[in-house]
Amino acid sequence: MKFLFKAKNDAGQIREGIIEAMNWESAAKILGKNGLTPITIKEQVESQALLKSIEKIWEGISQKELMIFFRQLATLIEAHVAIVLSLNTVAEQSDNKYFQIIIKEVSDDIKDGMSFADALEKHSDVFSSLTINMIRSGEVSGSLDKSVSFVADSIEKNYELASKIKGALYYPIFVLSVAFAVGFLVVTFILPKITLLIKDLNVALPWYTAVLIAVGDFMAQYWWAVLLAIIAAIGGFIHYIRSESGQREWQVIVLKIPVIGTLARNIYITRLADNLSVLLNGGIPVVHALSIVSEVIGNQVFKKIIVQAAEDVKVGGAMSTTFLRTQEIPSIVSQMVRIGEETGTLSQVLGSVGKFYGREVDATTKNLTALMEPVLIVILGIGVGILTVGVLMPIYNIAGQM
Repeated sequence: MKFLFKAKNDAGQIREGIIEAMNWESAAKILGKNGLTPITIKEQVESQALLKSIEKIWEGISQKELMIFFRQLATLIEAHVAIVLSLNTVAEQSDNKYFQIIIKEVSDDIKDGMSFADALEKHSDVFSSLTINMIRSGEVSGSLDKSVSFVADSIEKNYELASKIKGALYYPIFVLSVAFAVGFLVVTFILPKITLLIKDLNVALPWYTAVLIAVGDFMAQYWWAVLLAIIAAIGGFIHYIRSESGQREWQVIVLKIPVIGTLARNIYITRLADNLSVLLNGGIPVVHALSIVSEVIGNQVFKKIIVQAAEDVKVGGAMSTTFLRTQEIPSIVSQMVRIGEETGTLSQVLGSVGKFYGREVDATTKNLTALMEPVLIVILGIGVGILTVGVLMPIYNIAGQM
């Protein structure tokens, strides 16, 4: 059970927060052991938890909001503002009600004596393992402001990377969606009316025109069944790629698609290099840093490689040796990692790798948009050509013979 409490410490300061206990008496004993004298202890009403769940579903927390949160928090901590006051100040600046609740709970846990990292770990669905471990490292080393800045930089890089990919894909997806919708409406409602004129002439027709007439007649009668089948297929595909096995297989397929596969590989290498560099700069041991990166890399193929690298390093091997055995990681990356391991400048080398492949991602996304335009034009041209050759040409030929 969870209880809302208000208590006073030995210095006479008022503390408020949430505590978990079997009952009211247990909650009071726990507060007493922590040097707090209870003033009020109330069981947390389920409606409050329900409100939090509703806010989570309605708003959620975006990477942009996390980036802004840590950026503002880093600024306040660098100005020597107490962590609890910093959290409360940042919470007031957020327009996201759910995020405000999370930050307030983190603040309350810190007031109750919990470390910042442990307080964040209670909300592992919001804060990644990379973020939590970076904050924990900063608390241990006494450089919390630097750790928070590292986290803000890492989230910002990942956010910018994701934004570039989405920006490159929005245009072709929009054009293809509109083209599909228009094509569906034409084949369902317009094509049957046009082909009706051809059928009334009772003349011999080319096979491709006959096929178009059959398709138009079928769609006019069973368009609803076709639409349901398309929706079911899309839903089934989404469900498949969200399942564990489907996600793994789809991620392997994506890496093999021309152009898209190269772009995806560069994205994962950028993410690997940037995040690992941030963790090593924060003082996280290599094996632990690799384990953390494997959880946030976002691809099962690269996760397997990173986990194997962590195992090899654990028994005295080198990360670069593991990378050299894989086709997914370019040899130049493996060689640079080896140089970093031998010279003791691994974090700096990884930072350079991340910057280089980040620029490669930028160039590829720009070229992808330019490349997709002629491809889309060709696809649309083929569709228009089929309708022209299959429908309009027979009408012109028949009209010329009359």
